[in-house]
Amino acid sequence: MHHDDMDRVRAQEKALVFSRFDEQTAFRIGSAIRERGLTENWPIMAEVRLWDRPLFFAALPGSTASNVDWIRRKFNVVKMFHRSTYGLVLEERSPDRQFKVGTGLPITDYVLAGGGFPIRVEGAGVVGAVVVSGLPERQDHAVVVEALCGELGVAYGDMALED
Repeated sequence: MHHDDMDRVRAQEKALVFSRFDEQTAFRIGSAIRERGLTENWPIMAEVRLWDRPLFFAALPGSTASNVDWIRRKFNVVKMFHRSTYGLVLEERSPDRQFKVGTGLPITDYVLAGGGFPIRVEGAGVVGAVVVSGLPERQDHAVVVEALCGELGVAYGDMALED
């Protein structure tokens, strides 16, 4: 576990906020993730979606049907908590990837796994999520953050998790 990650993730969640967000924004973010994945030969799936509908979806070579389910469950977690899924992983420290029994969140629909990040809009709050699946969870998270930084004009070096 990277001990500085929790503070850095909180800073990411605070800093990566949109003044507005629309279909074109979603497409640019998704396209950036897809291009990076193709360049790196990553077997990933990426989705950018608002609560009511998907705006971007891409499946790269090597991704599988199981990635669809990981994305769905990570998205549900962002929708429930309005937080990045990796941030929750760090806080919950759950070895079996499940939320505590008392939350009533079944593993079939909610999973503690990094790679989901809230789309936060000034004045509106969290309106959706960007989700990546297919790499180790810390890397899934980093891929999303890098794309959000690129779209928002935030220096990724200032936001990146420490090596």
